Amino acid sequence: MTAKNAFYAQSGGVTAVINASACGVIETARKHKDRIANVYAGRNGIIGALTEELIDTGLESDADIAALRHTPSGGFGSCRYKLKSLEANKREYERLIEVFKAHDIGYFFYNGGGDSADTCFKVSQLSETMGYPVQAIHVPKTVDNDLPITDNCPGFGSVAKYIAVSTLEASFDVRSMAATSTKIFVIEVMGRHAGWIAAAGGLVEDNDIPVLVLFPEVEFDKDKFLAAVKSKVEQHGFCTIVVSEGCHWPDGKFLAEQGTRDAFGHAQLGGAAPVVANMIKEAHGYKFHWAVADYLQRAARHLASASDVEQAYALGQAAVQKALEGKNSIMPTVVRESSNPYKWSIGEASLSEVANVEKMMPTEFISADGFGITPACKDYLYPLIRGEAYPPYNNNGMPNYVTLKLASVAKKLAEFKL
Repeated sequence: MTAKNAFYAQSGGVTAVINASACGVIETARKHKDRIANVYAGRNGIIGALTEELIDTGLESDADIAALRHTPSGGFGSCRYKLKSLEANKREYERLIEVFKAHDIGYFFYNGGGDSADTCFKVSQLSETMGYPVQAIHVPKTVDNDLPITDNCPGFGSVAKYIAVSTLEASFDVRSMAATSTKIFVIEVMGRHAGWIAAAGGLVEDNDIPVLVLFPEVEFDKDKFLAAVKSKVEQHGFCTIVVSEGCHWPDGKFLAEQGTRDAFGHAQLGGAAPVVANMIKEAHGYKFHWAVADYLQRAARHLASASDVEQAYALGQAAVQKALEGKNSIMPTVVRESSNPYKWSIGEASLSEVANVEKMMPTEFISADGFGITPACKDYLYPLIRGEAYPPYNNNGMPNYVTLKLASVAKKLAEFKL
């Protein structure tokens, strides 16, 4: 069998461990030169394939590829670019196959969330009908933890650890000042439709922190919330609020909605924390501070979860192994075998069951009052944030993160306009 080339791309918002998956893909491919000749990466995600901006990862040293495992963000560049349906924009999908054919690419590894799973699924379908079969394997990644079938998504465990630890530390600060100063701390976290990240902030109650969590899965009730805040402050002297960016009113409007849209057509969010903080100030007069975790939560490789790093690498590795087994149009998954002790294995899911499906927080993970998490949720979360995988640090106290050469592969096709 003649060796084919592979194409790897990173998609959507990057994470603290997406590069660990890239490392898993590339290192595993390098062990199978008889089947995978070269791994080409898309410069800035799928856009790199459309514009034929391919990166030759073979020119990167083994040491630099290994360093991806402890380097945050997207080493090859990512993008928020959603391919439309096959019917609406078939030319883009045909262009992908044209590029793959020109560069003898027989394997497509797409590292991302729900939208990239959909793209991967469509490519696997179209390549067959166009007479140029490509094995399309989706490598899961999303801090939102909202991909179906897999127990959890690489990227989530590290965000959850960062939010849990940061919320705890800030709460200790507020507790020490509450007698004469700040009584309310509000932290806003990512999570448009699913409250997994917000749930991680709820873990601080195990450290005797009075905390209220606002989930996207629970319609916001202003009066009920303000009463809960007052009760917490009167009982403990202070209160911490973790609010998901996707928290919304009963009519569906987000607390943080700005009236703008992102590249995927989603409402542009950001600003739920000040809305909630000012609401409390107006009702009760409590002094407050608020923070938006934003990029900090998903870029914090210095506080990555060891289990998250391990799973991110393992899923990249499994993607290549499954492709070599002849699998197509699938996503390797994490299968939880037990929570205590924590045991997991690699499974797989058909992309037809993954694409465009969101996994929300189960009802049994949210407390009866709608403002907290249950013991079952804690049993789910704690294994995912367990363990530390610190990056190496230099003598100046800064982490040794790698920047790759990113050498381009020579183009063979005419220019393509996006």
